[in-house]
Amino acid sequence: MKSNKFTIVFLSSALLFLIACSTYKYKATDKVYKNNAKSFSKIIAATPPENQQMNSLFNEQYFVGTTNMGIRKPNFVMIHHTAQDSLGQTLRTFTLPRTGTSSHYVVSRDGKVVQMVNDYLRAQHAGAGKWGQVTDMNSCSIGIEMDNNGTTDPWTDAQINSLCALLKTLKKKYSIPAANFIGHADYAPGRKNDPKNFPWKTLAQQGYGLWYDDVLDSVPENFDPMVGLKVIGYNLQRPNYAIEAFKIHYVQSDISPILTEFDKQVIYNLYRKNL
Repeated sequence: MKSNKFTIVFLSSALLFLIACSTYKYKATDKVYKNNAKSFSKIIAATPPENQQMNSLFNEQYFVGTTNMGIRKPNFVMIHHTAQDSLGQTLRTFTLPRTGTSSHYVVSRDGKVVQMVNDYLRAQHAGAGKWGQVTDMNSCSIGIEMDNNGTTDPWTDAQINSLCALLKTLKKKYSIPAANFIGHADYAPGRKNDPKNFPWKTLAQQGYGLWYDDVLDSVPENFDPMVGLKVIGYNLQRPNYAIEAFKIHYVQSDISPILTEFDKQVIYNLYRKNL
């Protein structure tokens, strides 16, 4: 009798396992990810590095492994909105080779966090842009996509709470400065506008990004707000776009490329925090 019960339990468990495996949609892309990671590990382990020619007076190439080394680590976090209608739609987008886009994490509306790229690897989330002196943000940042269509979706408490929990881990693990938590629009003014209507102040209160003080000082007569934007990090190649990106992040109620007196006060306040 016990043997029969054991057989039934075993078969039931095996059946459930097979059903779970057969319904998992990302088995093929997980395999591609693992194969890519294996290829990267071979490149890193090669001594001397394969196909790397050193400029030298000698025909022979020398390699001596140092004892002082470490893995590259991220120094920025960039937050996006997906501009799509569901977590499933975003995961599909990031698992199709033709899209060429990816992100380290996706945070769904219900607070579920899906990791898609190892933190130490380079995701393709930022594209062309500039923040301060950084022009290749993909190589030094972690990208986080927030599941939001970018127009009518509210930011849910579950989603923001999960994001903050994730940011707490990343900030501690990689010693990321508070000023280095930015949005996609900050890095790519005029090309990107995400995340829109985002609760940056809530994040800044927990140490993820900067925010202006509740009481703002008057702006000195000789203060140039465009210089202030540059110090904060914005690319001034197209000034109107820089102003718009700044206002998407810090003003939100008005994103026109015209600076009001309030806007100038905010810029001055943030400028001083960045000195």
